[in-house]
Amino acid sequence: MLPASQAYLPTLLLHVVDGRVGAYKYAFVACGKRVLPTSQYSRLGDNRTYMDYIALGNRIGGWLPQPSPPLKKWLDEKIALVEHPSRRNVALHPVIQEFKDFIEADPAIHMGFHQMFEQIPSKRRYAKDPSGKPQVRDYNQMLFLFNHIIETAPVFEDSGFVGFPINAILDWPMGTPAGMVVFTNPAVNEHFKKMFDVWSTYLTSEASRTVLNDGVDGWFGPAARAALPDFESTYICDPSAPYHGFTSWDHFFTRLFRPGVRPVLFPHNSDIVNSACESAVYRLGFEAKETDEFWLKGQPYSLSDMLDHDEYAPRFAGGTVYQAYLAATSYHRWHAPVDGTISRIVHVPGTYYAESSFEGFPDPDIVAPNSSQAYITAVATRAIVFIQADNPVIGLMAFIAVGMAEVSTCEATVEEGQKVRKGDELGMFHYGGSTHCLVFGPQVAVTFAPEVEVGQQIRLNQPIATVSSAR
Repeated sequence: MLPASQAYLPTLLLHVVDGRVGAYKYAFVACGKRVLPTSQYSRLGDNRTYMDYIALGNRIGGWLPQPSPPLKKWLDEKIALVEHPSRRNVALHPVIQEFKDFIEADPAIHMGFHQMFEQIPSKRRYAKDPSGKPQVRDYNQMLFLFNHIIETAPVFEDSGFVGFPINAILDWPMGTPAGMVVFTNPAVNEHFKKMFDVWSTYLTSEASRTVLNDGVDGWFGPAARAALPDFESTYICDPSAPYHGFTSWDHFFTRLFRPGVRPVLFPHNSDIVNSACESAVYRLGFEAKETDEFWLKGQPYSLSDMLDHDEYAPRFAGGTVYQAYLAATSYHRWHAPVDGTISRIVHVPGTYYAESSFEGFPDPDIVAPNSSQAYITAVATRAIVFIQADNPVIGLMAFIAVGMAEVSTCEATVEEGQKVRKGDELGMFHYGGSTHCLVFGPQVAVTFAPEVEVGQQIRLNQPIATVSSAR
């Protein structure tokens, strides 16, 4: 039997209320302080408040396909390319050479990069990485693969999109004790940031748009069209122009919806909170602590860490957290969930390939950091937008954009002091994995709509909750 501190008890207490808003009628499940939606489970113990914990499956968001011949083929081809005799004398890009010099100049870092490969078990299961190809077994091969990847743009794989090429290489090392130390080292992450800045320069160049074609692995080919149906009527583009009018891979990745595709529902009702991203629900957290042990199993939210120890952080202690993740083919811009004023914008440098120690060996997350999404809200590269809502019941709230892997750039496009209405753009994710949070203070009772269930796809600008005073 599990001790009380690890028991997960089904929530039986539910209170359903009918909420009439405008011309529509919605049934809401009252979550309030200690009541969760029917699909959730509550955790009780260790003197903690109720917090749901959902163990989600791997390959969340479609960033890496299931282990399959196409994915194996993809990474096999990359290794064959960088190890081909014709490329033996290819020089490392200056940013990769700088990374290599950094690794080899610091004994502790050098040891860590050796050990994170050596600590991968020699069992047959780990002879290949999660993508199905022979596991990279040393940092030199890793760096040569990086050297190739930063000068390419992602193609659409016929049986799955390889959205995390570097994550595919580092997945098993991330789950080792040495990897967990290495990937949380600020100096290591500074070098990843330098490398990603170079990659980003390529992805924003005209050269990167060659993958925007109608070939087998092109983004307008048959397989891609099946994954992105009605593309021309959904997104702003020009089908008659080369590359559909996109000037770069990044331009395509951050594409805009056509007007009217995602209308703002209930724009004048300030008691309704709308979805800030086109995303799927990951977790709902209630009575989140100002400071908690986010690295533990269950990954409780630690608001002070999530909010970068901002002076506003104490105001959210005991509040509510809504977290949702974006799919590989999602719309990647963020929009205001409420009417209000941008109070503060904070850009937080952080990790790119960190994962919870509970997701590492002996049973590692196949696509880390997918199962560590709550954990990385406290450590990963992110942007925080504080919004002073016009609705005094809500007061100050926070939107947190979290980069999960690869370039992970979180760009805010609003300014402090700017007035925003529901649906106004706040910013965007550039290439890489992404998850986001809405954080509310304890003064507001957040009642989520019944469709807000873990794993459920939520459209941009649709209602996700109503608010009322908790006092």
